[in-house]
Amino acid sequence: MSTKNIDWSSLGFGYIKTDKRFSAVYRDGAWSEGGLVDDATMHISESAGVLQYAQTCFEGLKAYRTKDGKIVVFRPELNSQRLDDSCERLRIPKLPEGMFLKAVDMLVKANEDWVPPYGSGATLYIRPFIAGTGPVIGVAPAPEYEFRMFCTPVGPYFKGGAKPIKLMVSDFDRAAPNGTGHIKAGLNYAMSLHASYTAKHAGYAENMYLDAATRTNVEETGGANFLFVTKDGKIVTPKSSSILPSITRRSLMIVAKEYLGMETEERVVPFAEVPEFAECGLCGTAAVISPVGQIDDHGKEIKFPSGMDNMGPVLTKLYDTLTGIQMGRIEDKFGWIHEVK
Repeated sequence: MSTKNIDWSSLGFGYIKTDKRFSAVYRDGAWSEGGLVDDATMHISESAGVLQYAQTCFEGLKAYRTKDGKIVVFRPELNSQRLDDSCERLRIPKLPEGMFLKAVDMLVKANEDWVPPYGSGATLYIRPFIAGTGPVIGVAPAPEYEFRMFCTPVGPYFKGGAKPIKLMVSDFDRAAPNGTGHIKAGLNYAMSLHASYTAKHAGYAENMYLDAATRTNVEETGGANFLFVTKDGKIVTPKSSSILPSITRRSLMIVAKEYLGMETEERVVPFAEVPEFAECGLCGTAAVISPVGQIDDHGKEIKFPSGMDNMGPVLTKLYDTLTGIQMGRIEDKFGWIHEVK
């Protein structure tokens, strides 16, 4: 049980400095062994690749206390693989085999007093990232890098329950068909800040982005994949080479089929089809599923039958099942749960 004197129920979704973080350095063509450090501050060149040309990528995952008191992480091997994919696209050297999972275990174990208690609604958020720290002036990959992984306790993404949110169809493009939308690059999120501000300033929680090539098909929001439910109960998620492959979304599609016996489909979703769906949600690490009640298409409102009061019944089943697996209330059939020992 955690020994930190924290009011876990009042935690928001923000940064709190914890005791240790993992660090490894790439220099002279090789990664160091890496280990835990106390210093939460990075010291880098003013000409570092991350500062000059945004050469950085990151991941996000969580550690939980289960019903029986274990500390676990959900499918971290997929985060490791996605970080490798991001590194390859950004010309960042990949981590040595096994370093990512070693860092997860070391980090969480060293900060286990910061893991919130079971049933508190809070979790330990883990943020791994790699940044170009070596100096560059010409446009080129940095000569040196640092891999860091830190953690911070966070409260539930939604206070008082997952109330449906409102989205607006964005006039901005999130990612080009052959760009970097399929990886977790820092530059993707920097590009989304203005669009996100525009949506929130207009009274919406987020944007719905359409594909940049034709602007006729649904892509994702700035930080989450879409899930739709048809009127006959089928789960549909958009398919595109410029959508980030959400680990939560991939897991939910398996849960729907293998745990709940639902029909699932990953395919191109024309925006014109959106009004025909019974439920809509966003999925990601932070909230698992965020229900969507309404989408504004330049003054034309799309309202889902599930309404603005509560998450729809099908998405609720999905949410309850996946979080039940994560927290140890439901059997883990596929070996998704990684126990930190």
